[in-house]
Amino acid sequence: MTLLVALLMFRFLIVAQCCTPEPGAVNVARNGEASQSSNFQSSYAYKAIDGNADGDFEKGFCSHTNDDFESWWNLDLKKTYNISSIIITNRQDACEKRLLGAEIRIGDSPDRKNPVCKKVTDVSKPRISLCCSGMSGRYISVVIPISFEYLALCEVEVYAKEKVAMYAGNIAWTVISANVWSTSNVIIFLLLYYFIMNLP
Repeated sequence: MTLLVALLMFRFLIVAQCCTPEPGAVNVARNGEASQSSNFQSSYAYKAIDGNADGDFEKGFCSHTNDDFESWWNLDLKKTYNISSIIITNRQDACEKRLLGAEIRIGDSPDRKNPVCKKVTDVSKPRISLCCSGMSGRYISVVIPISFEYLALCEVEVYAKEKVAMYAGNIAWTVISANVWSTSNVIIFLLLYYFIMNLP
């Protein structure tokens, strides 16, 4: 029973850490190439990865599509990564609810038909953190499914580790550095277990 309690507490800690970029984690979105379904005025796709997260659309730092059917924004990371978390900065001056229901898709298909990591269900805060638990992919897409809607993104940050392949003979081993069983997490688990075992 004590071991079960420790495991449950450890799982809670891992989930809580999931959306927070690890120390030293790199925003790989800055090295990517963005595109979108259409351009509203001069609000081009690259503005969502320009490093400026100002949410006031009138200042000109946000991407924005027209009122398209299934509006989309797509990011080519140029390499396949294991995505740990994505942080989206929504508009803060108006129209925040347009992003509700948007799907964040990750995979290696450039046509945006990739698996869904998360859906946007809360736009009460300007920065929306989404856990993707190491999903693998080269392409990140934000899609408004099955409706006509504008899509505006003021910044998209993608925190990930590159998938590294090591070859031994004819066997390729894939090393996923975003693995939750990192050394630091094992230490946390052992400390929790020791603490619980020594409770009075």
